[in-house]
Amino acid sequence: MNKALLQELLQLTPAERVELALDLWESIPPGAEGVPPLSDDQKAELERRLVAYQRDPTRGSSWEKVRARLEARFR
Repeated sequence: MNKALLQELLQLTPAERVELALDLWESIPPGAEGVPPLSDDQKAELERRLVAYQRDPTRGSSWEKVRARLEARFR
């Protein structure tokens, strides 16, 4: 990464950096090249969460609600 760009980005507020990180993450299309594969631990955690959701779908939150909570907390 360009060091001047990095220094400029580090001048952003924490909330702005969180928003930038989320925007960058969401800009990566599914199956994009160069994205590291999930580890076995990550796969196991996703499986655990899926089973928990299937047992009781009302206990979880949608990504939209989670993101809204995070944005409200860090703004």
